[in-house]
Amino acid sequence: MATPEFIRAIRATAGQQLLFLPGVSAVVFDDEERVLLARRADTGRWAIIGGIAEPGEQPADTIVREVREETAVECVPERIISVQGLEPIRYPNGDRCQFMDISFRCRAVGGEARVNDDESLEVGWFAQDDLPSLEEFAVQRIKRAAQEGPAWFAYDVPAGGAPAPEGPPPG
Repeated sequence: MATPEFIRAIRATAGQQLLFLPGVSAVVFDDEERVLLARRADTGRWAIIGGIAEPGEQPADTIVREVREETAVECVPERIISVQGLEPIRYPNGDRCQFMDISFRCRAVGGEARVNDDESLEVGWFAQDDLPSLEEFAVQRIKRAAQEGPAWFAYDVPAGGAPAPEGPPPG
């Protein structure tokens, strides 16, 4: 995955310390309700499309850009399906990041799905009942996107606080 220039600039002074970064992901549906997936070049695994917001960029604009850059598909965001802080990760070079993921349900409105950059090995549309092997986090976002309802978010109830909202457990 290409590291954005603004992160390289931060790393020049911050070193490998933990960076908290704004991430976005998209469950993109076509007119047949198939899901757009890409097989990542870095892991070889199928995944939904995602990326990092650039400074000053709105999250919805980020996901439209990322889907276009990675798959050549034009999409429009329909709604937020989840907001979740992810577990910190350490990359092979030692850099540490923690992403705040905002996941969108999107609708494809143009373009032909194809590998459009060096981040993917394959790109394709998949029926929801015939998905390739995916990480559980991606499966949960696809399920949430296929359902109607409010955005899901993680919420730890403080002692004596209000009850947690109804909804599926973190995925």
